[in-house]
Amino acid sequence: MPLHPQVQQLVDEMNALEAESVWDRPISEVRAEFDELANELAAPGPELLRVENREIPGPHGPIPLRIYWPEASDPAKPLPVFINFHGSGFVVLGLDNYDHVCRALCQGAECIVVGVDYRKAPENKFPKPTDDSWAATCWVAENCSEWGGDPARIAVGGDSAGGGIAAVVTQRAKAEGGPPLVFQLLVYPVTDTREDTESYREFADGYLLTADLMHWFFDCYFNSEAEKSDLAAAPLRAPDLSGLPPALVMTASHDPLRDDGAGYAQKLSAAGVPTEYLNYEGFIHDFWVATARFDIAAEAQAMACAALKRAFGTA
Repeated sequence: MPLHPQVQQLVDEMNALEAESVWDRPISEVRAEFDELANELAAPGPELLRVENREIPGPHGPIPLRIYWPEASDPAKPLPVFINFHGSGFVVLGLDNYDHVCRALCQGAECIVVGVDYRKAPENKFPKPTDDSWAATCWVAENCSEWGGDPARIAVGGDSAGGGIAAVVTQRAKAEGGPPLVFQLLVYPVTDTREDTESYREFADGYLLTADLMHWFFDCYFNSEAEKSDLAAAPLRAPDLSGLPPALVMTASHDPLRDDGAGYAQKLSAAGVPTEYLNYEGFIHDFWVATARFDIAAEAQAMACAALKRAFGTA
């Protein structure tokens, strides 16, 4: 399957650049580079009723949140809530880079969206990002009714590292008896740490996200090799996925992480979890956020909004 023409143009542009290795550069420089690329890929999101930054207590210190409210057809009725864990490799990016995605999901799914700015490695290694995300999920469930949210209709999701975190959060909610979650949206999620799948080998280089970059992310994130087999790092290895909330899993054909998402979707389905799996042929990692470059980004976000509305009972 060839790359979509819009993708091929971006890939050619990026591969023409003489990118320096991330291994020997200051983390601040790498983060600034990722911010710049993310900003170039993103078109502004829609205007909303209200957007507010908050800070909540967490197990390792305060956790910044950004909460988005849509126009409500009936302001007296509580709105469903979607908690978004942004992509990051556990190292880069933040709330500003995903503002357009959160705005699109808020408007399209007609729900409150909560963006979580979990801690990043290497300053905050495993499991602090997942600890933050779990704490934020519990806080939303306990407090959302105070700002118009419905604690009985909470979904979680994210892309890449954030998708992996969302999978971990759903497993932890099951293991700890709540909070009740009604849906999980996983976009090319990191669900394992093996780095030896067919997609890792086939798309190791030349498609923006590389196998070497993933190895660097993991090197920043983990304290030891033993941590890589922890279920909070590799949710695909969980022995039993039954009883988890319904899922929409999206992957890209030319992405080292394709098999992470496909394998998790297959295992969810085999466990009896209602699961929809969509593989976007001819596309690469980051297609979800590239609204300024790829037409498919808005289409995929619209698909996600429709799935969320079905899960929330508002379709």
